[in-house]
Amino acid sequence: MKSFYTKHIFFCNNIRKSNKPCCSQHNVKALYRYAKDICRDKLMTGEGKIGISESRCLGRCEIGPVAVVYPDNIWYKYIDKDDIDEIINNHLIGGQPVKRLKID
Repeated sequence: MKSFYTKHIFFCNNIRKSNKPCCSQHNVKALYRYAKDICRDKLMTGEGKIGISESRCLGRCEIGPVAVVYPDNIWYKYIDKDDIDEIINNHLIGGQPVKRLKID
């Protein structure tokens, strides 16, 4: 069965009520929107292309903020728009994971 997307990136936007770390403490909503807008503007989203989605807890908030690219199962920690640009250009478009942002 063919996948709907060639690559699908999920940005954790978990919100915890406790004082425990969570991805939402790192401006992830704006960075997710930035990634989605960039990819839409470049006509990169949709069937047979790239998916950009927001997610609740991905279980790695202590590392946060995090994103994961499927089907590659590559996890990233990112900080700003430059990191997002690098993930989009190198990994989602170019097929090469960004080693400096990759987490195990």
